[in-house]
Amino acid sequence: MPSSSPLIDLLITHAGQLVTCASDGPKRREAMRDVGLIVDGAVAIRDGIIIDAGESAALAARYRARQTLDARGRVVMPGFVDAHTHVVYAGDRVNEFEMRIQGATYMEIMAAGGGIVSTMQAVREASVDQLVDETRKRLDAMLALGTTTVEVKTGYGLSVEAEIKLLEAIARLDQTHPATLVPTFLGAHAVPPEFKGRTDDYVDLVVKEMIPAAAAWFETSHFAREGTPFFCDVFCEAGVFDAAQSRRVLEAGRAHGMIPKLHADEFENLGGVTLAVEMGAASVDHLDVTPAEEIARLAASNTVGVVIPAVNFNLGSCHFADARALIDAGAALALATDINPGSAPCPSMPMVMAIAARYQRLLPAEALNAATLNAAYAVGLGDAVGSIQPGKRADILILDADDYRHLAYEFGANPVAAVIKAGQILRL
Repeated sequence: MPSSSPLIDLLITHAGQLVTCASDGPKRREAMRDVGLIVDGAVAIRDGIIIDAGESAALAARYRARQTLDARGRVVMPGFVDAHTHVVYAGDRVNEFEMRIQGATYMEIMAAGGGIVSTMQAVREASVDQLVDETRKRLDAMLALGTTTVEVKTGYGLSVEAEIKLLEAIARLDQTHPATLVPTFLGAHAVPPEFKGRTDDYVDLVVKEMIPAAAAWFETSHFAREGTPFFCDVFCEAGVFDAAQSRRVLEAGRAHGMIPKLHADEFENLGGVTLAVEMGAASVDHLDVTPAEEIARLAASNTVGVVIPAVNFNLGSCHFADARALIDAGAALALATDINPGSAPCPSMPMVMAIAARYQRLLPAEALNAATLNAAYAVGLGDAVGSIQPGKRADILILDADDYRHLAYEFGANPVAAVIKAGQILRL
């Protein structure tokens, strides 16, 4: 090889299937079935960034590499992007798991003082150090399962002080854990006990005190310095926050530079999808009971629809969001774990893909694009992660399989043989 050939840090060669998921925007309709597959593919990486992708012979002739990693015919693909999580929390809710097995519903558990309020109490009592220590173990599990970028919501503090504490934990984890974290403020996750029967008063607290405090915190954080997006979310649901209250929260967040997101249609339809589209939300999530007219409205927008089948699976429900209808209508669809202590104690994006294939009729290619590229757009990082394309961060997986479809076909084991984060081999 000529000494004048460009020198790179890492060359991954001989991928039986190099699955790039490449696209200039989120995938829709038929494009969801195209994973950008290259046979005997290779990826060239320098300074943690992908500089080239193509056939192994061509890249081996084009570059000199400090290190070469032979994929030995296995699948090479982008790292997963988990677009909706509540991964920072304290304690667990295993007792509620038993209650559900005996027939209690999610809303009944909340009404009895469990659910989000139970975790709120644990978070309020926890230190930042405790939150970081407990969450790090969950992030380790997610990373081992291939998740390299994680959206993380607050929402288990439900007070100014506790919500800022959660943001501090998210920031510390982003700075000390290999995974990339993207912060979302979710002060309007539930109404805390001290505001029972006074939801509008709590919304006033969120709008007038929490959001300004969160925005001020963000401006002094490393997230702002690095250009990481900051989101404002709200749980638009019966018994929580109605559409008018949700609009107030999102408008206040947007006025403070926060990008709207929305929990909507998990149990009842309150017009949350319409609100999300009107607000220009990055994503609207859950969508279990979204009617056809709002699916069409979402499909005509730039808002990504995030479906979260691990929740339905965990709750023992046979009803899932109509992901098939969302794709067929032309919506940009993403998948997420929603990892949290109550409704989805699931760290695994491969398991989410397996559920989506069986219960939501997604083809493996559609599930893969939804768990990578489209999920990256749902968290405002579509230009940085989610696919193997020049200029994007080198967050890459090597699977213990020679066909990417095994991600959805098999379930219960970890299919990831190697994790490469920003060009660094973390697990092999």
